[in-house]
Amino acid sequence: MYWLSDKIEFPPYEYATQEGIIAIGGDLSTERLIHAYKNGIFPWYSESEPIIWYCPPERMVLFPTDLKISKSMRKVLRDKNFTITENKAFEEVIYNCKTIDRNDGFGTWITNEMEQAYISLLKKGVAKSIEVWLNKELVGGLYGIEINGIFCGESMFSKVSNTSKLAFIHLVQKGNYKIIDCQIYNDHLASLGAKEIDRDLFLKILKS
Repeated sequence: MYWLSDKIEFPPYEYATQEGIIAIGGDLSTERLIHAYKNGIFPWYSESEPIIWYCPPERMVLFPTDLKISKSMRKVLRDKNFTITENKAFEEVIYNCKTIDRNDGFGTWITNEMEQAYISLLKKGVAKSIEVWLNKELVGGLYGIEINGIFCGESMFSKVSNTSKLAFIHLVQKGNYKIIDCQIYNDHLASLGAKEIDRDLFLKILKS
């Protein structure tokens, strides 16, 4: 396994394991994180683990033209019961993503260190959040990284049904991105039109 040093660099993609682990260690400095995302690499680990860096062989992405909006979601959009904003409550969004109960039983992977690192990225103008409000209460949202015309999604949450989908649809329709990087397959995003593509194709799009 490739352990990172203080130098901000990652090994070639051929070093990645079958699961997509490309390196371990290092830190979550803004410089290292930006370098990682520019190269299709992201951190994903638990509180008790060293930092684990991934570049999976199959990448879950959404091409904006593939966005699927169900009839029920079209009704939610038409009803306009929710207010959607951008970068108005980034710290609240990441805190909710970190602490909300999740049905999959995996809990959160957002450590305290990671939370602060992405807040620092916001201050650098690299991170972005989408917020969904109901009667001035934050009820859903998502956050991620903008890099090379791509949005790399990190996490989303819903306190009211469909609000994370609302945030995602807003991101796709208003963001003017080449693709939305969803990282790892999940049914929730597949229902919205996301699909897996080969790592080489993802990296080609990222660096074009």
